[in-house]
Amino acid sequence: MSFAEQLIDWRRELHQYPELSLQEFETTRRVRHWLENAGLRLLPLSLPTGVVAEVGRGEKIIALRADIDALPIHEVTDVPFASRHPGVMHACGHDIHTSVMLGAALLLKEKEQHLAGRVRILFQPAEESFGGAQRMIQAGALDGVSAIFGMHNEPGLPVGAFATRSGAFYANVDRFALKVTGKGAHAARPHEGSDAILLASQLVVALQSIASRNVNTLESVVLSVTRIQGGNTWNVLPEHVELEGTLRTHQPAVRDQVKRRVNEIAAGLAQAFAADIAVTWYEGPSALINPARWATFAREVADEQGYRTEEADLHMGGEDFAVYLQQIPGAFVSIGSDSQYGLHHPAFDPDENLLEEAARYFARLAEKALLQS
Repeated sequence: MSFAEQLIDWRRELHQYPELSLQEFETTRRVRHWLENAGLRLLPLSLPTGVVAEVGRGEKIIALRADIDALPIHEVTDVPFASRHPGVMHACGHDIHTSVMLGAALLLKEKEQHLAGRVRILFQPAEESFGGAQRMIQAGALDGVSAIFGMHNEPGLPVGAFATRSGAFYANVDRFALKVTGKGAHAARPHEGSDAILLASQLVVALQSIASRNVNTLESVVLSVTRIQGGNTWNVLPEHVELEGTLRTHQPAVRDQVKRRVNEIAAGLAQAFAADIAVTWYEGPSALINPARWATFAREVADEQGYRTEEADLHMGGEDFAVYLQQIPGAFVSIGSDSQYGLHHPAFDPDENLLEEAARYFARLAEKALLQS
């Protein structure tokens, strides 16, 4: 079996048996088994799921990171290696990322005696739930590491394309929940109540004005209401309506401004309707900030390896890798996967031809990063 065929074989096995965040027990077993068979050292860290391997000797340590969890999405592709777990799918390509870093680990093992230090490869759980990176850090996975590198496949780019950027790349991720409490009434006598559905409708419209009327149009911001739920029959005005959504920004000041404005709008509408609106915020990862030095370095190595490189656009998605970059420098990059359907789509189908080239890139990136002062 060739190197490329091995990576595809691993990817397809992972794809058939996806597991959700913090449930990646079989995925962990498989990755551990493949690494041990290749002679990689596994670090004895306290991790229920996830694996950390290491290759090389010396004081200097460079890290590579893959994520291993899947999503609660039912796959609708017709590939022969489709998910065998109904309702769970690698719809974000973490099976791709894991296979790439497994390949990089094998390549680095072949030249272990010539490495100018150690390369630590993190196979992280729970990226989708935005908690895995912190768990890895608490377990000691970053101890002694001077720089870390990671990737996300990019379905909008062709295979052979590479993109990254300095500074802000992926977005701050915030989730909000709004509970509207009015006064229930018979639908035929709305004047006897305080209509929570009408208030919730006004609230959705008002929130959409924040990005267009309160924030500088040159700033990046997305505020989306993604769930609204209230009532249980056709002829009663409910007392409660729940809304949920997400805020995505890149600048802390914009993030704070929008959150403050959401709270102000909620308070004002609640007073106008003689009702109550409770606002709860749940913070996800902060914006992913690539240090200029390492983003430039990562792109230079990609150029040398034959990638068609370009400046990445700002990304409004969130990425748990940001947590690592808050601790140590490094770079996060996009590698083209050329899928007709995008990330988190049930028909997402990345091109496996990216695997070998990406594995060779990350092995070379880590090797050259060890030579940096």
